[in-house]
Amino acid sequence: MVNIIWLILLLSGIIVAGLNGNIEVVTESAFKAAQTGVQISLEIIGIMTLWLGLLKLAEKSGLVGLLSKLVRPIAVLLFPSIPKDSPALGSIIMNLSANILGLGNAATPFGLKAMSQLQELNPHKTVASDAMITFLALNTSCITLIPAMVISLRVQEGSANPVEIVGTTILATACGTVCAVSADIILRKKYRSRF
Repeated sequence: MVNIIWLILLLSGIIVAGLNGNIEVVTESAFKAAQTGVQISLEIIGIMTLWLGLLKLAEKSGLVGLLSKLVRPIAVLLFPSIPKDSPALGSIIMNLSANILGLGNAATPFGLKAMSQLQELNPHKTVASDAMITFLALNTSCITLIPAMVISLRVQEGSANPVEIVGTTILATACGTVCAVSADIILRKKYRSRF
């Protein structure tokens, strides 16, 4: 559906530009957007490589493992329907750990793997399980201690103090996480009470 919407918007823009005699603007804009996209991607690659390398160091040094141990009791509490020895719980913990460190790109593979493993545990394959919904709420609102991607973008744009956002990021993401988990618990209880 989203592809259809984008196609309609693109074709509408081309048609309007053609009717107004400004079709060259479409071509110029397309080339400029492509050039900007490549330029931004190349600039971000170096910074993301640094942060992903730091994550690998944190993983090898045991920091991610320590963070996982700290997150495990909370994960077990939030996901009571998942067996404690399930690989899905490990994937969830790794996803949340990467999100806590602000490495959304590194968290994505763990998130996809966790959701796939949760689907295997799901008795009703056409409906999301409670664990899947809770994981989605946590994944999208996870507390972030180090907003690595945002810091890298601020460095790229020449910010005088790129890490000044850390405190407010921790506060905002903590509030988001509390709200998401609270809404998940409240809505789940309300939904179950209807049936």
